[in-house]
Amino acid sequence: MNLKILLVEDDPDVRLGCEQALQLEGIAADGFGSVEEARRGLSADFPGIVVSDIRLPRMDGLSFLRELTRLDPELPVVLITGHGDISMAVRAMKDGAYDFIQKPFAPEHLVEVVQRALEKRRLVLEVRELRRRLEGRDQIEARLIGQSKPMTRVRELIAGLADSAADVLIQGETGSGKELAARCLHEASARYRGNYVAINCGGLPDTLFESEIFGHEAGAYTGAVKKRIGRIEHANGGTLFLDEIESMPLAMQIKLLRFLQERTLERLGSNTPIAVDCRVIAATKADLRALSEQGLFRADLYYRLNVATIALPPLRERREDVPLLFWHFLTQAAARHAHPVPAIDPERMRRLIGYHWPGNVRELRNVADRCVLGIESGAPPFGEERAGQPRPLHETVEAFERALIADALRRTQGSLARCAEDLCIPKTTLHDKIRKYGL
Repeated sequence: MNLKILLVEDDPDVRLGCEQALQLEGIAADGFGSVEEARRGLSADFPGIVVSDIRLPRMDGLSFLRELTRLDPELPVVLITGHGDISMAVRAMKDGAYDFIQKPFAPEHLVEVVQRALEKRRLVLEVRELRRRLEGRDQIEARLIGQSKPMTRVRELIAGLADSAADVLIQGETGSGKELAARCLHEASARYRGNYVAINCGGLPDTLFESEIFGHEAGAYTGAVKKRIGRIEHANGGTLFLDEIESMPLAMQIKLLRFLQERTLERLGSNTPIAVDCRVIAATKADLRALSEQGLFRADLYYRLNVATIALPPLRERREDVPLLFWHFLTQAAARHAHPVPAIDPERMRRLIGYHWPGNVRELRNVADRCVLGIESGAPPFGEERAGQPRPLHETVEAFERALIADALRRTQGSLARCAEDLCIPKTTLHDKIRKYGL
């Protein structure tokens, strides 16, 4: 972790001397003559420390200290004091300053104090990063629900890709949770404080597409009365999510490709390139490679996007996750509609597991809503029009059994004794089945 010093000193000679002393020890330092200039580069997770003189023009060092303490109570602030400022510096220490240095001081003393402060800051930032990563993983687990091997693999991929700089392509059928996966990627990444900007490429008219994506200057076309920041530019520092990218007009695909390669854009009506630092996540329900072979999608854009790919499994390929997902959606629906959670008998659960789920997780959520509202009669998967591909009996039985055991383990928080008691089977039998189904 490369940390730096933000140095605030209005005396140019003292400032230069401090900068040179630190740079000789390999410590990066940015010097400023006033608080107003220095504060532009500060944030709650500033990767470094602040060294500031107490006596400064306009805002003084003590006021700056109070501002920094509100911004980040764990940011070390070292104050530089004159001979008559010792009592003031002691008071500042009580108010949260890390240390103070009295003028005149030896360069070695400055370096020693700064190195100690940097080490403290490094530990604070490492703990924060570890905590954020753990919370991110917990968040992924809580939102992408499922104990099946395909969903476990999806969560592992998202956790592994979250902090990388790679753009990601998410593939999956309608309703399989592509936007949810994209949000998990964003929230588990270092960009989680930045904007998450979602664009439905199939929901924008061709005439407005370029202006919406890239923005425009005032007077760029009739009706453009003022400057507009485009969606890509709005995602600077965050994540840009392009849903249904297969629907993007071919003319816009060329411009998107250029942006992906150069990470700069030009607003309509402007020749000035604007650098944008954002992570791009694209989602598709189509086979982009097949579309590119048919000339319906640019092959170069497909290969540019197809660096890191997450394939979301359809619900019919992870039927053992249906009970866990269904109970989750039932609980949410009951809270949303202010209704009690309905009881689900084994026959209903068997139908849920055996259904082919053409609408995937989104359809399952709708079924949960209907169950809570008591209007599920006559609709799939409980209605007469229920249809799907034939499935061998042993597969249906195994999926049902695995789902029941997984649900019981969740309810008993992994207690084998309580789980075996709930399922009315011996613990040895339960243990064998857990091993058989990879639970």
